[in-house]
Amino acid sequence: MNPVVSSLLAFSAAALVLTVTPGVDTAVVLRSAAGAGRRSGAAAALGVAMGCLAWGLLAAAGLAALLAASARAYDALRLLGAAYLAWLGLRLLLRPGRSFAQAAPRADAVHAPRGSAPGAASDGLRGLLTNLLNPKVGVFYVSFLPQFVPHGVWVGGFLFLLACVHVVLSLAWFAVLIAATAPIGRWLSSRRVARALDRCTGLVFLAFGARLAAG
Repeated sequence: MNPVVSSLLAFSAAALVLTVTPGVDTAVVLRSAAGAGRRSGAAAALGVAMGCLAWGLLAAAGLAALLAASARAYDALRLLGAAYLAWLGLRLLLRPGRSFAQAAPRADAVHAPRGSAPGAASDGLRGLLTNLLNPKVGVFYVSFLPQFVPHGVWVGGFLFLLACVHVVLSLAWFAVLIAATAPIGRWLSSRRVARALDRCTGLVFLAFGARLAAG
């Protein structure tokens, strides 16, 4: 088998396992889809994907390697990301159900009017920042992706190609999650359920933030 094809298949299999493993990106997409419907879920997923592509570009350019080599730069971004996750988590714990109530008029985002775009944009920005402020994504790309680069190829270009494969797999997985979550939107419109989900998601964000802060 062609070494390039073999490398792509091997990476795809490994990346698929990592993609379906629950993480903070999954939590962001699930909550957006559950709270405001498919459009917001898709926006959050695209935000996460854009963050992955940005890290892929950095890895291909060698800048992420610099981040991995500089303990001070890594720690600064790691703590910033942890603080952002803690802020999201505390906001959900202290004000549970509020964002769900605001999203209620557009619970079925498939048929939502254009006026819902600002909410979707906010979800997209949340997905982007959650990913960009997690230096472990960059370090993951620098440490994991090179293992699948075959000899004789343009390393930077192939690294970015692998990042794109990861993004495609992630978007496919997010699409499955969004499709499975959106049909229960009416049930989630219950104030009691919305509050419980917000509290659970807030705890998840706080746990990921603590884990990120601990290094």
